[in-house]
Amino acid sequence: MSSKNRNTFSTSFGFVLAAAGSAVGLGNIWRFPYLAAKDGGGLFLVMYLVLAVTFGFALLTTEVAIGRKTKQSPLTAYRELHKKWGWLGKVACIIPMLILPYYCVIGGWVLKYAIVFLTGKGAAAAGDGYFTSFITAPYSPIVFTVIFLFLSCFIIYRGVKKGIEALSKILMPVLVVLVIGISVFALTMSRTADDGTLRTGLDGLKIFVIPDLTGITANKFMITLMDAMGQLFYSLSVAMGIMIAYGSYVPSKSNLVKSINRIEIFDTAVAILAGVMIIPTVFVFMGKEGIGASGPGLMFVAMPKIFSQMGFIGNIIGAVFFVMVFFAALTSSISILEAVVSSFMDEFKISRRRSVVIEGVLALVLGVIVCLGYNKLYFELALPNGATAQILDVMDYISNNILMPVVSIGTCILVGWIIKPKSMLDEITRNGESFARKNLYVFMVKFLAPVLLIILFLKSLGVLTF
Repeated sequence: MSSKNRNTFSTSFGFVLAAAGSAVGLGNIWRFPYLAAKDGGGLFLVMYLVLAVTFGFALLTTEVAIGRKTKQSPLTAYRELHKKWGWLGKVACIIPMLILPYYCVIGGWVLKYAIVFLTGKGAAAAGDGYFTSFITAPYSPIVFTVIFLFLSCFIIYRGVKKGIEALSKILMPVLVVLVIGISVFALTMSRTADDGTLRTGLDGLKIFVIPDLTGITANKFMITLMDAMGQLFYSLSVAMGIMIAYGSYVPSKSNLVKSINRIEIFDTAVAILAGVMIIPTVFVFMGKEGIGASGPGLMFVAMPKIFSQMGFIGNIIGAVFFVMVFFAALTSSISILEAVVSSFMDEFKISRRRSVVIEGVLALVLGVIVCLGYNKLYFELALPNGATAQILDVMDYISNNILMPVVSIGTCILVGWIIKPKSMLDEITRNGESFARKNLYVFMVKFLAPVLLIILFLKSLGVLTF
């Protein structure tokens, strides 16, 4: 696809909504509150905010600028910057190809729960073993995965303006309203525990926003720092090729600095609201111990049990919650799919329709294998980071803990030391925009970001064990 005929977002606002839709996904709504609860609430929040405006900002800015400068997808953009660095584009394209199948599986889980609550059967979802019995079923998870994948493919098939941008303009405002509404409701809740103490949503909010330095050690500090940095990959959709693809659709006359700032604010606000929405709710019904013990089952196990304890209104709140999560998952899924589809179109000069079909079939095959990983293909594998994994976890580990740091480290080296930061700065300010964080950007890309990324990478491999 030539840059002259390349699709573009119709407005800068359309780009911001689409990019924010990509960033606001399951990583924000599930993973952010879980990590915040695990890592001392406010301590994690402070670290995340500091990293978001420094580390995350540098990676996000770089990828969007690469996309607009080259007018290419991730697979071909790096080769456009430097012929010897085309390999980095291949790795950047493999990442969304690995993520999309299992993301659609999880999206199918969310769709299942949304339907359960919308049909008034939320109490069943709160039963012990409900989630396990669902994901280990032979056919049901596959059906929901297919539906979720089909919706993603249909939207991408419609293109940038009629598909991605049009959907984002509808879903993102609705998603924000739902998140704010549930957050406000969470703060108004209160419940008397079995020991007679009154637990309120505001008490839960304090756990989330006030740093807990009890028993803090250098080891715990570093773990929290690495968790916050790893979360930024999920929250900002960097190192997946997504922002390069979306950046390639941004008109040359758009104010890139302003757009990136808006994406940062939008994403960070939703991530914080997700914490406000979930942590106070869990605290009211399960206490402080419940927050720390919820783990990855927070969304599919703990939340349905909480909704069931709310009585009749719990089914309504549960339906709103899972519809909101479904919207967030869908906007992220289409961005992951677009990173691959745009790469196929640019590299192989094929139509969008054909690219969608090829990647859709690949994702379907791998998605079915992921579903079977909980029954017929079940196994347990110890990962270097200490986790016990099934097929989904292995794919997640390879993409997020190995390949994404490699892409980010490579990008920092390429931009910071090979083609120099000026090449990106010229693109960012091509219309004479003021770039207040220019010096911070250069310092992060050349020095601090690569060091932090290498530490994160070594920790993921189990080389560093703090």
